[in-house]
Amino acid sequence: VQLQACGGGSVQTGGSLRLSCVASGGTFSRHGVGWFRLAPGKEREFVAAISRSGISTYYADSVRGRFTISRDNAENTVSLQMNSLKPEDTAVYYCAADRSFGRPLVAGEYDYWGQGTQVTVSS
Repeated sequence: VQLQACGGGSVQTGGSLRLSCVASGGTFSRHGVGWFRLAPGKEREFVAAISRSGISTYYADSVRGRFTISRDNAENTVSLQMNSLKPEDTAVYYCAADRSFGRPLVAGEYDYWGQGTQVTVSS
């Protein structure tokens, strides 16, 4: 499975962005998908994840209520709608896919990773 993340950009505090993760080369609906982010000087951080069917979703406490993850298996796409953005959301965001999806919050469990897209939130 190849993943392509896009949709990043620069916004001011309180703004919104919508990230997309487009998959190719495999059966996307058989994979749970997660978003992680990496900020300068910090460790990689779990952001959100969604199960194969889209029924189950998971969020980091820092983004719950502001971010929404969704998927369209017909389009092989997972989206991350990010609202009320804060400067601390600034990071490179990566999408990842995991067939087993046993521990969706754990980066090491994911089998495939996209290349990342930069999100910058200015105050």
